Amino acid sequence: MDETMIKLAAAIAIGIGTIGPSIGIGLIGSKSSEAIGRNPEAASKIQSGMILSIAFAEAVAIYALVVALFILFI
Repeated sequence: MDETMIKLAAAIAIGIGTIGPSIGIGLIGSKSSEAIGRNPEAASKIQSGMILSIAFAEAVAIYALVVALFILFI
């Protein structure tokens, strides 16, 4: 396969693979800020759930990076 097509496939894989997690992290931050604004006493519980959700969303982006690296180097 042409080297340019391989590089393009890797770029598309990482580009598309990071769109979902970035939108998800933005929504998580937005909604958790709203929840803390409504109920400040529950901030520690909301924050711990928020951090866990962000970690899961970031893991999806890391998987996309791994797939892009596999496409590029294998």
